[in-house]
Amino acid sequence: MRDDPTTVTVYSTEQVRRARIAVAAVFTVHGAVTGSFATRVPWIQDHAGVSAGQLGLALAFPAIGASIAMPLAGRISHRFGARTALRGLLALWTLALILPALAPSLVALCAALFVYGATAGMSDVAMNALGIEVENRLDKSIMSGLHGMWSVGALIGSAAGTVAAHTATDARLHHAVAALVLTALGLIACRGVLDLQSRPDEEPPPRFTLPPKSALIIGAIGFCAVFAEGASLDWSAVYLRDVLDSSDGLAAASTTAFTLTMALARIAGDRIVDRFGAVRTVRTGGLMATAGGLLVVFSPSPSAAMCGFALLGLGVAVVVPLAFAAAGRSGPNPSQAIAGVATITYTSSLIAPSAIGSLAEATSLVVSFGVVTALAFGLVLGAGVLRSADRKATGSAAESGTTTKSATGS
Repeated sequence: MRDDPTTVTVYSTEQVRRARIAVAAVFTVHGAVTGSFATRVPWIQDHAGVSAGQLGLALAFPAIGASIAMPLAGRISHRFGARTALRGLLALWTLALILPALAPSLVALCAALFVYGATAGMSDVAMNALGIEVENRLDKSIMSGLHGMWSVGALIGSAAGTVAAHTATDARLHHAVAALVLTALGLIACRGVLDLQSRPDEEPPPRFTLPPKSALIIGAIGFCAVFAEGASLDWSAVYLRDVLDSSDGLAAASTTAFTLTMALARIAGDRIVDRFGAVRTVRTGGLMATAGGLLVVFSPSPSAAMCGFALLGLGVAVVVPLAFAAAGRSGPNPSQAIAGVATITYTSSLIAPSAIGSLAEATSLVVSFGVVTALAFGLVLGAGVLRSADRKATGSAAESGTTTKSATGS
């Protein structure tokens, strides 16, 4: 059903529930693209003939592309409607998976990853905005579950990538097939999302919101968690292959272990926080992530390193939603504080892969993950700033924590 631009369409509860399933499927498809890419980074590095430092430089280009293109997502949705915008942007993102594996050089890889990042950021904003709309109409928190489905998608994509790497399948063929399948699934899923239209007098969303002071400390906690997540997702396979001399198949499996624990923790996250509170959950998670980082750094074998990456994923999974919830009560302007935290955490996810590569070029990957471990321990030290995110403090915590996902990405 299509919204009349001059009126507000009232959807039945059943229609909104179906839209929730459709948006969850979209999140799953989006995550599968990321998982498919992450497991084949070593193959792409070899094909392009780039060093660890050059790979780190190339992995900065998704951040550049996303930063430039993300503001366009709101304007595209404003112009064409939410469903049409999501359908087009998601298709561009799934098809962009083909590009990095085709790159024969550093310059070509940077260009491919720029497009990859631009389409990732725009589709991310569009799907999160629709997820928030469904959440508001259901009047209950669903965003944690949606992002859990993103992790499930990343797990599926990385599992398929592990099989492809283990069988020495050319990544160009692997990603071409994956892109076509995911594009078809994404288009089918988009048919069920809410078809919302902007009012004629509605202004387009702002391009950028500077983080207020009240959001900086809370945002720093989110920064630590997302940095560890981004570093592990993009560099775990390279770490096992280059540092521990594992096979490509086993190296890709490390990414699968990481995404598996992320998915499980996000799906179970709401119940854990309800029982133990935000501070205790994040502090315990920080200890797990720190132990995982130490296991990676001092790992005597690939299997031990895989366990370390799994612990890292388990430890950082639920931190960001709780940071958003705390930001919602951190100052006189909750929406601005939440947007500020979102900006900080999303920036962290974008710069982590390239920062790890640059540090590895100057020192080693072992030192790089020593930094990741230190940031993970920062969660233990700083968990107290999330005290207001405890769900028992106020019934609006979940809403505050999830609404901001529209600005952050998965």
